Amino acid sequence: MKFVDEATVTIEAGKGGNGCMSFRREKFIAKGGPDGGDGGDGGSVFVEADESLNTLIDYRFQPRYSAQNGKGGQSRNCTGAKGDDLIMKVPVGTTVVDIDTDEVLADLTKVGQVEKIAQGGFHGLGNTRFKSSVNRAPRQTTSGSLGETRNVKLELKVLADVGLLGLPNAGKSTFIRSVSAATPKVADYPFTTLVPNLGVVSTEKHKSFVIADIPGIIEGAAEGAGLGIQFLKHLARNRILLHLVDMAPWDGVMPADSAQVIVRELEKFSPTLAAQPRWLVLNKLDMVPEAEQEERCQAVIDALSWDGPVYRISAINKMGTQELVRDIQVFLDQLAVQLAEDPELAEAELQVRRSIDREGRERIEQMRAEIRAKRRGEDDFDDFDDDDYDVEVEYVKN
Repeated sequence: MKFVDEATVTIEAGKGGNGCMSFRREKFIAKGGPDGGDGGDGGSVFVEADESLNTLIDYRFQPRYSAQNGKGGQSRNCTGAKGDDLIMKVPVGTTVVDIDTDEVLADLTKVGQVEKIAQGGFHGLGNTRFKSSVNRAPRQTTSGSLGETRNVKLELKVLADVGLLGLPNAGKSTFIRSVSAATPKVADYPFTTLVPNLGVVSTEKHKSFVIADIPGIIEGAAEGAGLGIQFLKHLARNRILLHLVDMAPWDGVMPADSAQVIVRELEKFSPTLAAQPRWLVLNKLDMVPEAEQEERCQAVIDALSWDGPVYRISAINKMGTQELVRDIQVFLDQLAVQLAEDPELAEAELQVRRSIDREGRERIEQMRAEIRAKRRGEDDFDDFDDDDYDVEVEYVKN
């Protein structure tokens, strides 16, 4: 199902109702005194994470949303009705950012999570409120306050535990096909993956994790080459990054050079993301002569000065994939226990995710600004079409 992973909208909370100025008027009752009621509060704007949604496309075509205004107060001390709140349903994984202040208003990572993003205006006071022993016939009222108005960006990031990184044709799609029931396109030419693919990997009963395959990154992606780096934002919530390296490249580029390209582009996008747990996965070893395998693998390890986990696999025939999947599940289980037992660790991880979001957002905006400037200089054409980067995601459980 096609969906947009970014949308910019204006939200406006409701205005509070005005207070009423009124005096009691009944037959045979003189000077009945003030009886003007208060106004009603304006409605607020909320966002709610809905598991039935996986797209922001509805918000692309309707750019303005308003909550209901509060009603004005009435005589006989009747309070005006409160304005209805506006609840905007969005997919799980949506972040709401105030464009003007760059403040993260909400980060919806759980089904049913509800967050307020704009406060409704407060009610005005009727003249009854100003009655006192020295002011028996007050003529003062107050107006309801305006609700908050915000220009916000909705950013959807796919929720996955593991993310795949690599150049085009590194075997990422083949890997996700081999360990899950997902069926992304596989072909013998680059850029066969144009949108993120998600697969649910079941390791044993009641245990599974989600793995995300994003379009391949090429050298110069941070400057807009290829599909650019905008898809890297979908890896912001991953616990582990698997760096797949093609050990038998079709274009003759040395695997060590290919591996370094990914690291450089990742660091340009977000240094914090580049510092997250990353495992090296050397793929397509079935296509390398046995006598050369060790030499090629060691060359990649040396080029990256790598001291982390290394896995030698062939995704197409599932050589080494089961061991890798098993180790991923163990790592995720241990991390879940640590986060549950240590609130400070959980808070630190949350701050890391926010840093990745911020760095990625700044880099993407910088890249888009450079593209716009280039287009203005070449063609006097300055619009950037986000539809070029819409993504299609399908969850498939193994």
